[in-house]
Amino acid sequence: MTEPLITAQNLSLTAGRLTILNDVSLSIHRGEIVVLIGPNGSGKTTLLKALLGLVRVKGSVVRSPGLKLGYVPQQFTPDPSLPMTVHRYLDLFAGHAAGWAALQRVGIAEAHDRQIATLSGGELARVQLARAIAAKPDLLVLDEPLSGVDISGEAALYHLIAELRDELSCGILLVSHDLHVVMGKADRVVCLNHHICCQGDVKTVARDPAFVELFGARGELAIYPHLHNHSHTLCGDAIHDH
Repeated sequence: MTEPLITAQNLSLTAGRLTILNDVSLSIHRGEIVVLIGPNGSGKTTLLKALLGLVRVKGSVVRSPGLKLGYVPQQFTPDPSLPMTVHRYLDLFAGHAAGWAALQRVGIAEAHDRQIATLSGGELARVQLARAIAAKPDLLVLDEPLSGVDISGEAALYHLIAELRDELSCGILLVSHDLHVVMGKADRVVCLNHHICCQGDVKTVARDPAFVELFGARGELAIYPHLHNHSHTLCGDAIHDH
């Protein structure tokens, strides 16, 4: 195992009498996909923001020297009154060539002249992913990036995220509230409920009593073997490999 890209030690945060994070320790390495799951209000987004330095918490966060981060936040709602094309939006965060290459890689280059506010949920998710990978990050942090994407589109995007891990040789921290998302190519699953309840590979976590207590019968989804032997169009239609 290589040196971690980022390490959190004993992170804690309270708001009045409410505990948001309680003694959370976590590390992420290059080349691994870590999926963070937990019920609503369990502190997942707060933990991500703590790792990114966006919120102040007790404890320590150590990043490898020169660490480049790519981040897709949980919510992004374009303002329809603010006209902006996809390529102008990406130009705000990356050079034109890098933005164009990233759009091509995520399979949505044909949308470069369209208005951001007119994109579908799946198209917007791909644009946000293009923005995050344009600078070729060492660590890609994705906070429910499949929100607003239909089921068939989810499979295609999660497959793309796994491919990007390999191509960029980066680490990925992916937050999801959909248990079936962990069925993809996750190397490690971390179950958070203000503290880390359990972590490990998918089958280990699915058998853990803390996981069963949180998710009950729905946890059966987390051990369903998903064999992705096909690709998808941008509309989500399956293209079966021969």
